[in-house]
Amino acid sequence: VQLVESGGGLVQPGGSLRLSCNIYGFTFDNFAVGWFRQAPGKDREGVACFSTVDGSTSYADAVKGRFAVSSDNAKTTVDLQMNVLRPEDTAVYYCALEASGLCWVNQSVAVYEYDYWGQGTQVTVSS
Repeated sequence: VQLVESGGGLVQPGGSLRLSCNIYGFTFDNFAVGWFRQAPGKDREGVACFSTVDGSTSYADAVKGRFAVSSDNAKTTVDLQMNVLRPEDTAVYYCALEASGLCWVNQSVAVYEYDYWGQGTQVTVSS
């Protein structure tokens, strides 16, 4: 199983970016994909999650109303649309796959519940 993130880059405050997580080699229909981020000197934190079981989504409070997570019909890509970006959103963003379809974002154990991880993509919000 391989997850590959793309779409990171440099954006001004207030701008938008769309990250994509491409999923390779996972052949089951039901799973969840979480987006996490890690800023320098900080722990990795959950941002958002999409479950293919029922299309449900979860978000961290810090991004509610600004970020949106979605999947394509083929369940091979999960995107994270990020709007109204702030300097504090600067981090390396990772996607991760949870094989039972459960979304973990805000729980303290969230980072330990995912089975596969991508390599990360840098997002920098700066003027």
